[in-house]
Amino acid sequence: MNKKLVAVAVAGLFAAPVAALAQSSVTISGTLKGGIEHTKLSNTARNPSGSVSIVDDSSRILFNVVEDLGGGLQAIGQYDFRGTLDQGTLAASGNNHIGLRSKSWGRVFFGRQDLHYFNRESDLTAKGSLRGDSISLLAFAGGGATAIAGATRTANVIHYTTPNWGGFTMIAAYSSNAKGADADIGSGIRKGQAWNLNPNMAGANWQVGYSYWSGKDDAGGNTVGTGNQRGDRLYGSYTWSGFKFGLAWDKSKIKGATNGATLSDRTVWSIPLGYSWGSHNINAHFDKARNDRSTAADDSARMFAISYAYDLSKRTSAALTYARINNAVAGTYNLFTAVGLGGGVATAAGEDPRMWGVTLRHAF
Repeated sequence: MNKKLVAVAVAGLFAAPVAALAQSSVTISGTLKGGIEHTKLSNTARNPSGSVSIVDDSSRILFNVVEDLGGGLQAIGQYDFRGTLDQGTLAASGNNHIGLRSKSWGRVFFGRQDLHYFNRESDLTAKGSLRGDSISLLAFAGGGATAIAGATRTANVIHYTTPNWGGFTMIAAYSSNAKGADADIGSGIRKGQAWNLNPNMAGANWQVGYSYWSGKDDAGGNTVGTGNQRGDRLYGSYTWSGFKFGLAWDKSKIKGATNGATLSDRTVWSIPLGYSWGSHNINAHFDKARNDRSTAADDSARMFAISYAYDLSKRTSAALTYARINNAVAGTYNLFTAVGLGGGVATAAGEDPRMWGVTLRHAF
């Protein structure tokens, strides 16, 4: 009899956490993406001026947690784990958060999140090389030297998304320091902050949106890299019978943190196009960064990229991508992630980077 009671008690101990876990769900998903690329610089004195590289293309594993709290309210969480396929190193994590969501009042979370820089309407890098992204021009100012909104995830974010009201949604986000850990107390330096407002209207085959960005570093200075940022982005697209037509316009300004001098004032146009039929996908975009109004020398740039992707299955694809940037005499625009994820180097003024790449992608 005593043995039976002990067995029941032990079984109860093991069953209790199982019952608790059953109330929430954990989903593991992600993307493995990488390939081989040839990158070359023209208008350069470097020797050699090109290289062939095995590259990672922002592979990731996502852990998502959802728990129903009742009354339509859910607790949510995500950890976006990133590691490189080529070097086997750990990269900075991606979009991580913990929060709450409801169909009636929307979603709010705290964490680290992509804001502003990525709204571009081009689908080229979904399966093609990340180096061919139109972000290469759209998300950089100061002749290509300075990233707007970091051209990556914004740290220390409180993020709110409204419910979907007949196709209309809006993101409102605030960061206490967009680039790193807060160190305000006793620092003798101003408190940094960033704001992003992103209203968007979408239908079955179209969308239009606007994104506003304002960023101030904790230790702001009077250089392009440390000044106060202002970004305005308009974007939209229309899809019909497999064709996608898009347009994005970006105006970014950087002012000195203490003297208020305009250090950068430039605009970029991007025209993305796409066509998909069966297992075939073609995407391209043409982009033009105008000469910065606040600089003496011409630092404008033009970019063209095209990609063909073939779907081997619903989860696996192979793509061929070509991308090129033509910098004016003082332009330093570079292929996106060419330094951060490999396959290229930081461009000097007037150098023109281009690349060919074969990319394999598997989503799970």
